[in-house]
Amino acid sequence: MVPGEQAEDAIVADVVPNGKDGEVRAMGIGGGDDAEQPRDGRFTMKSLLWHGGSVWDAWFSCASNQVAQVLLTLPYSFSQLGMLSGVLLQIFYGLMGSWTAYLISVLYVEYRARKERQGVSFKNHVIQWFEVLDGLLGRWWMVAGLAFNCTFLLFGTVIQLIACASNIYYINDRLDKRTWTYIFGACCATTVFIPSFHNYRVWSFLGLGMTTYTAWYLTIAAAVHGQVDGVTHSGPTKVVLYFTGATNILYTFGGHAITV
Repeated sequence: MVPGEQAEDAIVADVVPNGKDGEVRAMGIGGGDDAEQPRDGRFTMKSLLWHGGSVWDAWFSCASNQVAQVLLTLPYSFSQLGMLSGVLLQIFYGLMGSWTAYLISVLYVEYRARKERQGVSFKNHVIQWFEVLDGLLGRWWMVAGLAFNCTFLLFGTVIQLIACASNIYYINDRLDKRTWTYIFGACCATTVFIPSFHNYRVWSFLGLGMTTYTAWYLTIAAAVHGQVDGVTHSGPTKVVLYFTGATNILYTFGGHAITV
């Protein structure tokens, strides 16, 4: 075997190794922690909260940023939909979201495998969806995907800031909602100082902690105080409320499931 063929076989073996660990490395969510950990094997607070890029970090990110914030609003969505529609739509959207997540994962692995056969290294690079479109479908699909991502992130950011301002306004109404939006925007803008997505672990921990606290607070408060007199469970009273609840469940089990 000539040296060139040996090198190619080595690349292919690294891209599609045997076992679960190999699949994780091929997806770019594991195998890169060795350089991040201390050489003497000791774990420091910095390595615990700062260095990421593992399988656990992927799940922490999904739980703290994607699913959790909408999951807390599901009881309200059920009140808009009714119990039967809520359960059926949860199952339907969950299956569709899981299937979509599976397809996207396969495409990511295929794109990474092709690029690594060409000698491209992804050690310090997080693959974006528009890059996958470029590698598998061509430049025009990449442009369309990039335009969609930018538009989605722009409007999504504005929606999140307004939602945060509205929530904090109910707690402290000394400032108007617009002022609270500016404050949250300034605080969120500081995330640009995070060097890499691998250093997002500390924010995932904070998000999980706050979400867990909120969930238990709602659960305990509901158990202690019970229902308000006169509450009915007959489902939506208007068509617009029905579709509002359906959209929220779609946002939870549909669009958010893709990030898994």
